[in-house]
Amino acid sequence: MKGPAQPGHVYLVGAGPGDASLLTMRAHHLLTTATHIFPDGLISEEVLALVNPAAAMTPVGKRYGRPRVTQGEINTLVIAAARAGKSVVRLKSGDPLVFGRAGEEIEALREAQIPLEIVPGITAAFAAAAALQRPLTDRTSASKLILATAHYAANKQDLDPDPQPVWRGPLPADATLVLYMPGPNLEGLARELIASGMHPATPVTAVSRISAGDQHIHHTEIGLLLSKECGPAPVLLLIGRSLASSKP
Repeated sequence: MKGPAQPGHVYLVGAGPGDASLLTMRAHHLLTTATHIFPDGLISEEVLALVNPAAAMTPVGKRYGRPRVTQGEINTLVIAAARAGKSVVRLKSGDPLVFGRAGEEIEALREAQIPLEIVPGITAAFAAAAALQRPLTDRTSASKLILATAHYAANKQDLDPDPQPVWRGPLPADATLVLYMPGPNLEGLARELIASGMHPATPVTAVSRISAGDQHIHHTEIGLLLSKECGPAPVLLLIGRSLASSKP
């Protein structure tokens, strides 16, 4: 078994969907031994309660509609803490390598020659499937799993003022599409998907606040998707015919 968090090292740690009991043993060990934690905005209080009480805590979340810390500023803060001899946990919701902007942080840490370890976590798609008690892939109904996001980096939007839709064409009958960060306007997203070729009757399940005590699950169709019925952010959309039978 690996040892405690080491001075001068940075650990990109997946916090999972929010339920502290779903953390890996490695993540738990690092949270209790690191001396500086940089958590994202979606980390649950239940997970943060496990942090070493002597550790410094610097929140660096980027929540919709709130003042944000830029990615460059996060990189600078994390590198500075490591160079000061801190053992640093960069705590990310879900899995760091799935829509977690880990690529930019890995590149910055490598350029700064900071020792790095990546600790995987349970990504939202898998936690949602567990909550639904429904496989995302199935030998009889779903041989394809597609993970996508409806959120773009600001510089991508600047470079491409007319970005491609999050999905184009009808969704294959044997595919499950999982949309992370669908944004607050789910009706607008649904219209975009339909205009791009997705059938309005395609089943969709919206899971809000996955694994939290107030988790909310809503089954509907793309053509009937309403933001007000899908619960508070963060929301994950699972789309595909294989999910139709997941209704209770």
